[in-house]
Amino acid sequence: MEKAFKGWCGISLVKRIFIGLLFGVALAYIAPNSMSWITIFGDLFVGALKAVAPILVFFLVISAIVQHKKGQKTNIKSIVILYLLGTFLASLVAVIGSFLFPVTLSLVSNINMESAPQNIVGVLKTLLLNLIDNPVKALFNGNYIGILFWSSLFGIFLKDAKDVTKEVVIDISKALLKVVKLIIEFTPFGVMGLIFSSIEASGGSGLLSYGKILLLLLGCMATVALIVNPIIAFIMIQKNPYPLVFTCLKESGLTAFFTRSSAANIPVNMNLCEKLGLEKDMYSVSIPLGATINMAGAAVTISVFALSAAHTLGIQVDFFSAIVLSVLSAVSACGASGVAGGSLLLIPLACSLFGISNDIAMQVVGVGFVIGVFQDSCETALNSSTDVLFTSIAEYSQWRKEGREVEIKLIN
Repeated sequence: MEKAFKGWCGISLVKRIFIGLLFGVALAYIAPNSMSWITIFGDLFVGALKAVAPILVFFLVISAIVQHKKGQKTNIKSIVILYLLGTFLASLVAVIGSFLFPVTLSLVSNINMESAPQNIVGVLKTLLLNLIDNPVKALFNGNYIGILFWSSLFGIFLKDAKDVTKEVVIDISKALLKVVKLIIEFTPFGVMGLIFSSIEASGGSGLLSYGKILLLLLGCMATVALIVNPIIAFIMIQKNPYPLVFTCLKESGLTAFFTRSSAANIPVNMNLCEKLGLEKDMYSVSIPLGATINMAGAAVTISVFALSAAHTLGIQVDFFSAIVLSVLSAVSACGASGVAGGSLLLIPLACSLFGISNDIAMQVVGVGFVIGVFQDSCETALNSSTDVLFTSIAEYSQWRKEGREVEIKLIN
């Protein structure tokens, strides 16, 4: 059994995921009823990642802080700037795309939706309340804003603790990383269950009637992933960025596409950062932070749907309003993880900029839910892969300034 497991782990993870994907698609069409039990693999995989991610982030952040030496350089400031810049540029791409290819919507009735925040104050209030959430509750609910806040405080005050105490924290974080690596080895089975479940739920025809808005969303996200992000990366590292971009999309984006959860993909991203040779002290903080504020995909979704609603109602949007929308979408997207329903429920906030009533806006949200299976998957893939990309280019840029050779380690 041990020999078989080692042989299994010896095969490239991407190849194994692709095999799992093929099996999931084939079984969904060949034996949709008799094989429906395999959906449990997807539930178990996502459940395991979501279960371990909060406690992993909690201990990794504490471990990174207690091991930090005074005077040791960090890139967290440049990473945060990259996160915010990337999110704003993604929103701007969505605005430009919506002007070039305006889409009108066939509005649908409300689909069992929770109340959405009415203004930016509501978003910021939610973020601040999540910041000071009970630490046990934050761990239980996967509130990463709260987890980052409390783990940072604990880490700061544990820096003066005895060495044996620090070693315990470090050992726990190492054990959690080993647990995560074990879970990741079963990704192909999880993907098989997730793709089977997705096809079983929506089939292949459910997206056709909403094809235009979906194509616009995917086109904007692809532009961000394949043009905007590489330009930022080239400016930072002064090297061909595409090998690194494609590595992040393949290793992080592919898994995030199926899990549809930035939180569940945190362990995957940390594993990729380790393979890329990045400093654990840095990525153990920047990756969970990115899952909270680096929301390029969400910014695209908010801007595209808001402008599509305006086009549908015949509202003329001027250039200044479009720029304001880009800023509003970027700020709102940064708070998407702290709002129930994620990016879709922030659409009414953007729509309010054009005087669109909440009733109409919530119908637009309903359209989002209809195409949500595919839209949310692509949005998460963009968000999560960009977390690794920006973390790596920030560190590589620092290496370049120090005169160190920047060698991008590609994952086969």
